[in-house]
Parts: sequence; C-alpha cells; structure tokens
Amino acid sequence: MTHTATEVLVGGVVLAGAIAFGAYAVSATGFAFGGAGGYPLSASFRSLEGVSVGSDVRLAGVKVGSVTGISLNPETYRADMTLAMNGGVQVPDDSAIVISSEGLLGGNFVEISPGGSPFYYGAGDEILDTQGSVSLMSLLFKYVAGGSE
Repeated sequence: MTHTATEVLVGGVVLAGAIAFGAYAVSATGFAFGGAGGYPLSASFRSLEGVSVGSDVRLAGVKVGSVTGISLNPETYRADMTLAMNGGVQVPDDSAIVISSEGLLGGNFVEISPGGSPFYYGAGDEILDTQGSVSLMSLLFKYVAGGSE
C-alpha cells in the first residue's frame, strides 16, 4: 500500500487542525491539568441567572478563578455558588461579589469588587456581600410599562 504525498499532507493538516481545536477547547473552558494551587470560596445569591459551572471569576477585568459548583439551598431558596480562586490572588475580606454581563449579547460572569481591608479570605470562606444577576427582560418590561403610563 503506497501513499501519495498529497494524502500524507492532507492527513497532517487534519491532525494539526484536531490538535488546535483540542487546545482551544481546553483553554476556552478554563480546564487546568493538575493542581493549580488555588483555593475555594463560596457565596449565596438571590439569582445566578446566566452563570454556570465554568463561568469566569474576574477582578478588574482579569480572570482570577472560575465557578466550580452551583446548587439551590432548600432552606433559604437562594443559589449557593462555589468558586476556585487562583493561588496567587488574595481577596480582601470586605469585598463584594456581583454577577455582571459582558453586554446585551454577551454572557454573564462573576465580578469581584475588592474592598480595602488588610485581611483576606481564606480557603473555604464565604463572601457575604453579594448581588445577583439582573434580568434584562424584566428591566425592558419595566421601561416599556413605565413609558406608557
């Protein structure tokens, strides 16, 4: 069985494309191989609309972690979120955590607004100052209803 140079070249291009796609998929999902040396934090929100496991956690627009778990608290009916922070990032213990939007068509992400405390959250601590997501549809309906009165 003989292979022409064209067949070998096409096979190499297909293999390179598959490797490039795999690398992109790993980087886009925030998947990390091995232990990243980070630490977990938790927070409780009224609404986590638009945020899912794997969503970015950003501080000053820079990705500093990701959402690792979301669950409904059956006692408080709030959405409990766990997130993994990168190891080199210290978050002051008076910081706020907010669900933000990348724009009208963009997705939501978790934004940390740092406080000024000299003390920092440790592994497993809970961020108490939270602000859930705002539904753009409900804001639009309020605007339309308010404009017609």
